[in-house]
Amino acid sequence: MKKILVTGANGQLGSELKELASQYAQFEWVFADRSVLDLSDLATISDVLDRIQPHIIINCAAYTAVDKAETETELAALLNHQAVAVLAQWTKFNGCQLVHVSTDYVFDGSSSVALTEEAPTGPINVYGQTKLAGEHACLRENPEAIVIRTSWVYSRFGNNFVKTMSRLMQERDSLNVVNDQIGSPTYAADLAQAIMTIITHSHWQGGIYHFSNEGEISWYEFALAIQEIGGWECVISGIPSSDYPTPARRPHYSLLDKTKITTTFGVVVPGYRESLEKCMGLLRINTN
Repeated sequence: MKKILVTGANGQLGSELKELASQYAQFEWVFADRSVLDLSDLATISDVLDRIQPHIIINCAAYTAVDKAETETELAALLNHQAVAVLAQWTKFNGCQLVHVSTDYVFDGSSSVALTEEAPTGPINVYGQTKLAGEHACLRENPEAIVIRTSWVYSRFGNNFVKTMSRLMQERDSLNVVNDQIGSPTYAADLAQAIMTIITHSHWQGGIYHFSNEGEISWYEFALAIQEIGGWECVISGIPSSDYPTPARRPHYSLLDKTKITTTFGVVVPGYRESLEKCMGLLRINTN
């Protein structure tokens, strides 16, 4: 029986993979949080992996505090770049398959068409820079690894835009949301399913792939969809990014082209609206 190790087990994607694991009983699952596998301690990573002996690693662990990364640059680089290099080295040496999760923030946001895997990168913040360095290290150390770039991830688990907006819309009379950053959200449960579709596919093909839900929207339009599904009365106004300055710049356009992942592995990409309704339905059940 093949053993799958999931790093970052308590994050949004790790939690969704836990939910999915029972549907894939042909695998032995190991869910590792920081207490089991501390990726900030480079010297111990290989020893822990030697003990676990996974056949497949799904690396969901990352430093994702985009604004804090501007000042915590060393920690962000440690988790998003250096630790990934060690994981990739170990998987290459031990004949282990690796799926590593990356981000749309590797792009500069200047495009106006959906970004393919070959589109030029050029991150405009430290988080994006460390994630791009992690991609390069991953594929340099293990060219057979699969890197999946995703965007705007949300889930019923953890902290995310959907849960924050749902709460604020019930607490406040009005909200301002940025309307000039364009992309597509990703329901972490859909990403988890995409990863399992790849792992169980008859053919493994290393390289970079893009995955998000279908749809081209702004954060403001995403907020309006959340409001409509939730049925809340809050007045939502769209504002330019310049009215909401943050320590880290965000790409203005980072819509991902999903053609490669669908044609290579037959991955199904749901529309953002149906996935949002599904997630908010589960959140409603959990809060009632």
